[in-house]
Amino acid sequence: MSHIKSKTASRSVSDLKLEDEAGGDQKEVVAEDSMLKDDSSGSVETLLAEDGKAAKMLFADENEKVPKQYSATGLDDGYESCNSTPHGSGSKTNKHLNVITTLLPAYMFRKKELHVQLENRKFESFALSASSSQVEVDPQSPKDPGDNRETWSSNLDFLLSIIGFAVDLANVWRFPYLCYRNGGGAFLIPYTLMMIFGAVPLFYMELILGQYNRQGPISVWRICPLFKGVGFCAVLVAFYVSFYYNVIIAWALYFLGSSFSSELPWLHCNNTWNSDMCWDNVTKLTVNESEMTNRHSPASEFFHRKVLEMQFSDGLHDIGYPKWQLVVCLVVVYTMLYISLFKGVKSSGKVVWITATMPYVVLTILLIRGLMLPGALKGISYYLKPEMSKLKETQVWVDAAVQIFFSVGAGFGVHLSYASYNTFHNNCYRDCIVTTAVNCFTSFFSGFVIFTYLGYMSHKHNVHISTVATEGPGLVFQVYPEAVATLPGSHIWSMLFFFMLIMLGLDSAMGGLECVITGIMDEFEPLFKKCKLSREVFTLIVIILSFSVATINVTPGGIYLFHLLDTYAAGISLLCSALFEAIAVSWCYGLDRFTQDVESMIGIKPGLYWRVCWKFISPLFIIGVVIFGLLYPQPLQYNDYFYPSWANYIGWFLALSSILMIPIVAVIQILKTKGSFMERLAINISPMEEHTAIREEKKISRFRAKHWLYV
Repeated sequence: MSHIKSKTASRSVSDLKLEDEAGGDQKEVVAEDSMLKDDSSGSVETLLAEDGKAAKMLFADENEKVPKQYSATGLDDGYESCNSTPHGSGSKTNKHLNVITTLLPAYMFRKKELHVQLENRKFESFALSASSSQVEVDPQSPKDPGDNRETWSSNLDFLLSIIGFAVDLANVWRFPYLCYRNGGGAFLIPYTLMMIFGAVPLFYMELILGQYNRQGPISVWRICPLFKGVGFCAVLVAFYVSFYYNVIIAWALYFLGSSFSSELPWLHCNNTWNSDMCWDNVTKLTVNESEMTNRHSPASEFFHRKVLEMQFSDGLHDIGYPKWQLVVCLVVVYTMLYISLFKGVKSSGKVVWITATMPYVVLTILLIRGLMLPGALKGISYYLKPEMSKLKETQVWVDAAVQIFFSVGAGFGVHLSYASYNTFHNNCYRDCIVTTAVNCFTSFFSGFVIFTYLGYMSHKHNVHISTVATEGPGLVFQVYPEAVATLPGSHIWSMLFFFMLIMLGLDSAMGGLECVITGIMDEFEPLFKKCKLSREVFTLIVIILSFSVATINVTPGGIYLFHLLDTYAAGISLLCSALFEAIAVSWCYGLDRFTQDVESMIGIKPGLYWRVCWKFISPLFIIGVVIFGLLYPQPLQYNDYFYPSWANYIGWFLALSSILMIPIVAVIQILKTKGSFMERLAINISPMEEHTAIREEKKISRFRAKHWLYV
């Protein structure tokens, strides 16, 4: 059996020539390296080049009897998907072209392996390995010569990029606090279960989609046009997140610059920005918890009154003008992002070698120093001490689900975008497992670092650790700066910590903007070519737009908008994006087809665990989290400020603006498709390469029970 691999799955018809012989009795298809010719006995021969390249020509004599396998109605993959060949015209005058007319559409548009049998006394099988995503000419050259899409310089570039996006600030400022609040070590039980059955399968699904189809988060939905709105939803969510996430990096940059002063500015209360409520521990060694609660630490006032200047704003209705120092920091952040992104993965793949690895070096150094502090071991015991009774509370399970889901980053479209630059046979299964393990390890490891310093703060002020433990910006911009301010060499520890925050934030910010850039440029590629708009220029446009909105968050009232965006921009909308992504792939595109895609890339089919999670468990897990979030909403407030009702309407408008892309685009897809309603529906839940077969042969595999029941 000879295996013939095609050079490209999208070879144009102009590359094939049909030449008339005398008498018009035979047709010859000419290609570069080899051809099939009719010999004197009418048999079919294959002439292969010495270097083993695939035969490119097919020829059939009009008197040659075409076996059933080649007939216009006989070639079928058993699944009646894109590998099922459309019916021919059946014209007698073109009878000798049955083989050509049957194979040509499949040769051009097919995504999976096509097995064609030609009869020459005995059947000889030729495997045309074709994929619109990527086709190999030989095992050593995984990139399709006709595919101009760039790829990562190495697999490590890709692996560090997805690790860098998954491991972000939430691993440092949210997981440790959640673990402490929800039963310590007991919290790891729901966290692990939610990871195994919820977030990780969806993460793996995104890697497969991106790598197999080599398309961005919008255009990848050529596999199921009805759900193209999922891609638009993911891109919008990623863009909205950039409005406030990059501001956190700007804050960290401001703190890093302040750490170079002769004395850390958040050490005492003798500064011009301090209020009468400021309290430091220079002369007073102990304080009761009620007094600690009613007063502000120097670090807290430095963050709120010096950095954010909240004293000049009464709320969301009075945001004021941007603070120029923070605007400068924001310009530096966006400049770094542009330098990292404007050349695509060739530039960002090098940056992540620093941004994704440096945090682990810094965390290790901080942990070693923290373990030397008094009260450190007490803090770790609070962090890990299991309270099994907490598992009875529903909120603990919801917190675990939300944390691992958002930490892994499924639904953003970032992993899909990054994976689209992979080589076709990259082991994305290995990448999924490694990234998940590193992400969970980082969350757990950072908890040790944070709680050594929280234990030190508890010992220093002689209060319970619950008084000093908090989450979010309060942890990294108030509690930790206060903890390191009194240490010997505090400037060094402060600089190390905020440098780590910048590194953690940058690669996640890069991932979000890469999703936006890749998604739009892939979907509207013809328009970009027509306008001669390069990636460098479009990246600059995206950067400027994101920066313009982000400047609102560096105003005196910007923290209120920041919290609003953090609550609504990537909440329910992100969950909906992941939910419909799972439904579209598992039910409409089909698990049978999807598992074949995986096998063609890495050589093995996904096991029962993955298939059951994709089709049932993960979607149900998301639905449960969404329902609980809608039934038990948390009041929107920041510290003592309660948001007005109209602020909640703005937040829901922001969330719905991305969610509604899913049904709106679906309706548009149905309306612009020609034919009856059932035909429109069939076409829009089927890959684009099957549309011709659906219209001509009326064979719709997705209207059959075996498609929906396959697991």
